[in-house]
Amino acid sequence: MAEALGVATVALLCLTVVPSHAALQVGFYSGKCNGTDVEATIKSIVAARFARDRSIVPALLRLQFHDCFVRGCDASILLDGSGTEKTARPNLSVRGYDLIDQAKAALESKCAGVVSCADIIVVATRDAVVL
Repeated sequence: MAEALGVATVALLCLTVVPSHAALQVGFYSGKCNGTDVEATIKSIVAARFARDRSIVPALLRLQFHDCFVRGCDASILLDGSGTEKTARPNLSVRGYDLIDQAKAALESKCAGVVSCADIIVVATRDAVVL
């Protein structure tokens, strides 16, 4: 009886969970960057790096984790200077900044001020994991 009640409770909780509707989704930037496919641009940069260095996958995962760890996924780990997340002791060995910078530069040349660095980190990490 208690086991059936536990199963019923879990089933009820699963039905009451409201799905999250985050702003970033596949195709989010479609049509927002002067005809440039934002996701394809990031993917090609990640694929080129992956072909040379497969360790970019855990590097980007770690970069994203450390970015999201403190105050949410806001790309604050990319900020240079003393007293920033980038210079915090646990983050000194984080890698992948140059890949994010490369993707940002490529996208800024097509549509300045449209694609956020936080979104580039997430998309690049997703693409790296898929590879």
